Amino acid sequence: MMSTTKTLALWVAYGTNGVVGSIRHDDDGYTVVMAGSDAAVGTYPSLASAKGALHAHMTPGSSWPMFREH
Repeated sequence: MMSTTKTLALWVAYGTNGVVGSIRHDDDGYTVVMAGSDAAVGTYPSLASAKGALHAHMTPGSSWPMFREH
């Protein structure tokens, strides 16, 4: 039996130079993937914690990214 995960929502994070990552919400939580990476940084229980994790994986000193829901 194959299992499928339905994405409930997607946010794209934009930094000063373009897309820096994304957050996908599904049944498991909020999964962070940085731009240019195939591997997830991690899955978090809330959108706020996922946003914080994404920002923490950006270049040190980076401004808080703008998040747009798609």
